[in-house]
Amino acid sequence: MAQFKGVDFMDIDSLFSEEELLVRKTVREFVDREFLPIITEHNRNATFPKNLIPKMGELGFFGANLTGYGCAGMSNVQYGLIMQELERGDSGLRSFASVQGALVMYPIHTYGTEDQKQKWLPRLQSGQAVGCFGLTEPDFGSNPAGMRTRAKKKGSGYVLNGEKLWITNGSIAEVAMVWAKVEDEGDEIGGFLVESKSPGFSSYDIHGKFSLRASVTSGLLMQDCVVPAENRLPKANGLKAPLSCLSAARYGIAWGATGAAMDCYDTALRYALGRKQFGDQPIASHQLVQEKLVWMISEITKAQLLALHVGRLKDKGRADFAHISMAKRNNVWMALECARRAREILGAQGIADEYSIFRHMSNLESVYTYEGTHDIHTLIIGQRITGIPAFE
Repeated sequence: MAQFKGVDFMDIDSLFSEEELLVRKTVREFVDREFLPIITEHNRNATFPKNLIPKMGELGFFGANLTGYGCAGMSNVQYGLIMQELERGDSGLRSFASVQGALVMYPIHTYGTEDQKQKWLPRLQSGQAVGCFGLTEPDFGSNPAGMRTRAKKKGSGYVLNGEKLWITNGSIAEVAMVWAKVEDEGDEIGGFLVESKSPGFSSYDIHGKFSLRASVTSGLLMQDCVVPAENRLPKANGLKAPLSCLSAARYGIAWGATGAAMDCYDTALRYALGRKQFGDQPIASHQLVQEKLVWMISEITKAQLLALHVGRLKDKGRADFAHISMAKRNNVWMALECARRAREILGAQGIADEYSIFRHMSNLESVYTYEGTHDIHTLIIGQRITGIPAFE
């Protein structure tokens, strides 16, 4: 396997600090050494390499842009570079880290009590514990406000009833960050840390996936599930709380999808330079192949700059959810189109798992719709520029 040297047409590396480049180098070497040699078998077998979880924790990948409790306290740009390199390996690898950090550790860090932080954040950061995020339901994805999961106050705790679906890490998680409507509070949405050992809680895996095969995707069932009062996040009240978690995760996706596109481009370029057809010239000498490569490198460059700028804004406290929506929407679309063009360049080889392209393309079909579909992000940006919501 040829060593990945990066994709940088516009000398974007000159915009990074030495610390940022060191973070990228560390993650890149980890992916090349620990993950790429095993991803094909895990993708074939639809399994996640759980043995890598503590190694990722030791390197500080989980909750990297959070401070305290063992977290690395990195900048948002450094965090983005981690997500980029993980998804260059596979969307499932980045999804694991993204859920663990942005969707479980972030809400505990932001909305939790000190006891909750002390109990969970060090263990989640180290990979000793795995978490998942329960918002999506069988009948409610793009409209989370319609959720049917309910929490009812009972004695010194709460009783939860409902089902969550398409939950990354669900069946291997020790704790689920579950969102439910609290009946005694006018159905206001609240956040609950539901431990997998809780009475009335169960999970099941979703099988038969063509996408994100090297990722655990589950359903969560809560049937009179008893949750102690101290497991409720006291500051997570209303829909804005889970949506803020989604913004944190979507930011990482904007970087991650760019990493997948970079791998597709790099693979296609190497193949085009080595594959000969119609004589002794490589197919890279043909105009139509060059057009595909030029399109890819142009769009990747724009996506890199967009992700970086949103990251710089985020580090200054100036990035909001609409900025993040634009980055997620554009970069995932771009990555999926890159995968399709790269697959065309490889021809029949493009569908073989000897190469990473079709795996990326299948994964990106899911990334295109999760954490807010392409169309939902279109409407978020549309509302920002017109002032008119068009969701209904």
